[in-house]
Amino acid sequence: MKLNRLETHDRLLHFKKDQAINIAQGAEDCLKKNRLSLGLQQYSDYVYLFAHPRTLDMEERMKLFMTGRYKDFSEVPNQKMVWQPRLCKPGAETNSYLFRAISNTDQMEICWLIPPQEQWMSYKKGNVTEHETVLWSIDQYQTNRKHLEKPDENDLSDERIRQIYVRVASEIDEETRMKKIYPKEVEFKRI
Repeated sequence: MKLNRLETHDRLLHFKKDQAINIAQGAEDCLKKNRLSLGLQQYSDYVYLFAHPRTLDMEERMKLFMTGRYKDFSEVPNQKMVWQPRLCKPGAETNSYLFRAISNTDQMEICWLIPPQEQWMSYKKGNVTEHETVLWSIDQYQTNRKHLEKPDENDLSDERIRQIYVRVASEIDEETRMKKIYPKEVEFKRI
């Protein structure tokens, strides 16, 4: 089989761009739409966005298929990206991504992009899928994990982090109770 190099290169560029857009969109959604993230940003100057893929079970895949977004069951994804807002750095692990965002802005820095270990060789220099940040992340994970996991100098103290989590959790709990008592669907009639 003969490959058209230009066509293959164009497909690779499209694939890389599509992946970058998906990760960026996930991070932005977590930052701007996730209830916990929004709560944390009220009381902290930053928030970490930790992402890792999770394999979907058959029931979850079937629910996605029933939404009508997919023509064929084979198009339904096997994994979904789980996004978790945090105030402290988690431990570095393979198949994970970590960003540090400045609260209430679009400013975000990459802390690490660590693909699954079986894919590491494909990111090496000289490969078409070479990626400088991924290579750096893999190297740090293998040789300098303590530095990779080290908190930012501007991170809050553990006690302050705990206080913020307690406060945000109580606000979310109160909001949930209020929605149960006064659902949006209920119309109040004047007597």
